[in-house]
Amino acid sequence: MATGVLVLGVGIATRLLPYITDGKKSYQATILLGSATHTDDKEGDVTFTAKDDVIKEISNEIILSELEKFKGKIKQKPSAVSAIKIDGKSAHARVRAGENIDIPERDVVIDEILVNEIRHKHPSIEVDISVTCSAGTYIRAIARDLGNALNCGGHLIALRRTLVSPFLLDQCKSINDAQLIPIADVVDKIFPVRTINSAEKREILFGRSIDQSSEQGVMAAIDNDKQFVALLENKTINANIVASPILVNGTGEK
Repeated sequence: MATGVLVLGVGIATRLLPYITDGKKSYQATILLGSATHTDDKEGDVTFTAKDDVIKEISNEIILSELEKFKGKIKQKPSAVSAIKIDGKSAHARVRAGENIDIPERDVVIDEILVNEIRHKHPSIEVDISVTCSAGTYIRAIARDLGNALNCGGHLIALRRTLVSPFLLDQCKSINDAQLIPIADVVDKIFPVRTINSAEKREILFGRSIDQSSEQGVMAAIDNDKQFVALLENKTINANIVASPILVNGTGEK
């Protein structure tokens, strides 16, 4: 059901993917109010259908007011049919095996929810939204929770990812048309960049630390030829603060 931005990595770039997928994401989605499913989307079995009189009482103003409550840092219970691991086994596999599972709530940040259109299509209501949120946010769960708040049930019927920071939908290509993006061009958009000299590069390629960086957190080390060398992070070793490699491009992949 989901479409849109999917970031793929090749070679050492696959080890950068966790840093990319941990960034902000944006979506366009359509929520259907009036029924709930066991997957919180249209691919699941219907578990609840609202009565007509309940749907008739739901105005645009009520929908907008409830969606406002989802903004900011909130507790969200992920959808049960998800890839989240429970004791080493995915939640969706456990559900399909007939298990009843309860995934704990977790903190997520929803920066923005914009309502693009509301369509009253008796006996249901369709709500088009745009969402910008932190990694780990389930848009299906927003649909479910909105339906619960309105006592009518809700699930997702369309989902399109438009941003996986820093990649936008209009930058995407089909698999047949895809071209590799140089690693240095990607890390420059995600991390603070430190340009290193040849001596520092040699130390890093041997897995050794170099003088500490002024930046805090993870930073990208780029050589004088603008090639990606490593990810560095300041650490305290033997009472000295140094920049230590946490990922090294030992093969010189571009």
